[in-house]
Amino acid sequence: MSIEILVPNLPESVSDAILSTWHKQTGDFVNKGENLIDLETDKIVLEVPAPESGILSKILQQEGTTVVGGDVLAILDIKDSAESIASTDPKTIEKANEGIPLSPAVRRLIQEKNIDPQTILGSGKKRRLTKADVLAHIEKNSAQVPSASTQTKPATIKTMTNTSNTILKGNTNFRPEQRVPMTRLRAKVAERLLQAQQNAAMLTTFNEVNMQSVIDLRNQYKDRFLKKHEIKLGFMSFFIKASIEALKKHPPINASIDENDIIYHGYYDMGIAVSTPRGLIVPVIRDADQLDFAGIEKSIFDYGSKARDGALSYEDLTGGTFTITNGGIFGSMLSTPILNPPQCAILGMHTIKERPVVEDGEIVIRPIMYLALSYDHRLVDGKDAVQFLITIKECLESPAHLLLNI
Repeated sequence: MSIEILVPNLPESVSDAILSTWHKQTGDFVNKGENLIDLETDKIVLEVPAPESGILSKILQQEGTTVVGGDVLAILDIKDSAESIASTDPKTIEKANEGIPLSPAVRRLIQEKNIDPQTILGSGKKRRLTKADVLAHIEKNSAQVPSASTQTKPATIKTMTNTSNTILKGNTNFRPEQRVPMTRLRAKVAERLLQAQQNAAMLTTFNEVNMQSVIDLRNQYKDRFLKKHEIKLGFMSFFIKASIEALKKHPPINASIDENDIIYHGYYDMGIAVSTPRGLIVPVIRDADQLDFAGIEKSIFDYGSKARDGALSYEDLTGGTFTITNGGIFGSMLSTPILNPPQCAILGMHTIKERPVVEDGEIVIRPIMYLALSYDHRLVDGKDAVQFLITIKECLESPAHLLLNI
């Protein structure tokens, strides 16, 4: 019995996806629930698991293809593992794979280099050729001394064949470049950043905060905090708590514009900008005002783990009434963050540096962080923006504001 492997129903605001990676090839046996395909959308990577155990008899969509919900990706012949071992005909597999099972990337490479795949010993599963096998074969052959028939030919630039970017000796004009398609996530980020700049009257106001009190409090209680809650106490939970207090005092900054209407949100869904290998994403901590410090830290940790594993769901990234981005972890001294539409404000944190400041008429050294608030001036007045940062400054320089709710 054969069944079709379909593109699952995509989230409401996602129109299509790109078939990013096939994890199985024609003729492979797959177990029920095993991931077959990665589909890349403008927010997340969706996995398509095998609905039943069986043999992948036919692949209908290749890597790089744009697909929509309901498209047929492949045909799966349903079999259990014992049945597949007994019935699999090696000649059938060989024919289906034209002699050697080849992934699309390997097939393109051997065609470009005019290589006979039968001359290369594969190191992959079932001796399948991998891209690394082909690259190693190319490098080995290119390192050999040219024959007499080839020595008379003019010297040419040797193209990149592996990650070492080897070039022909003696050539000093090699200027490598690589053209790759923009990922869906990167394209969506670019679209939203342009949208924010073109459709909002964006301004940025700055302030600085003395982090000494927060650092002292954190150092004093971090071990007990870790022991009790099994999570480390970081700086982000202090900033989220301080931002919530400031948002409560200045409701327009927690609002958004919908055409000619202003939507004032009576809840606090905090977006936390996270950098991943695929690009910038903003998972949302919902009802953050209902969480204590430990709850916030656990939410941040969980989202960080999901982001690294590519396991964030679409729901994790939707919504949000206010966003915080921390460029300080990369060493940023000062920046102007760009709005995350339809939100009307975003807070930028920066690196902490010891600086001379004046306290009670004396110059002392304190750990100082610059803060930046970018906001949509159509909705937020400069006064609200400035006072918003002052409220955050007060909460962080005197954490009793957060702990005692005063």
